[in-house]
Amino acid sequence: QVQLVESGGGLVQAGGSLRLSCAASGHTFSTYTMGWFRQAPGKEREFVAAISWNRRSTYYTDSVKGRFTVSRDNAENTVYLQMNSLKPEDTAVYFCAATSRGGSYSPRDYNYWGQGTQVTVSS
Repeated sequence: QVQLVESGGGLVQAGGSLRLSCAASGHTFSTYTMGWFRQAPGKEREFVAAISWNRRSTYYTDSVKGRFTVSRDNAENTVYLQMNSLKPEDTAVYFCAATSRGGSYSPRDYNYWGQGTQVTVSS
C-alpha cells in the first residue's frame, strides 16, 4: 500500500515556474514507477510525465518536453515535477500516481493516486 500527498501547486503567471512534490508513505515506494497526470475542467485526465523506480528512464508527453522535469528521491520517498515556462494551457489539477508497470502512460495502469494539487497559470 502506498499513500501519496501532493504539494506545491498555486497561481503563477505565464512564463513562471512551480515545483510540485509528492510525498509517499510505504516501504515499497522505491519499487514503483511514479507518474504525474493532470486534469483540466471538462477534460479527461492526461499523462504528463513518469520516472522509473531506478531513475534511469523518464517519460514526458510532447507538450511538456523541454519545460518539465520529473525526478525522485527514493531515500526521501518523494517525487518531484519541476515546471518551467508555464503556459495557461498547463492549468489543471495535478496528480501523482504509482504503478508497478514500468513506463505506462495510461491512468488505468496506476494503482495509487494522490488527491491532487491545483496549478493555475494566468496569461
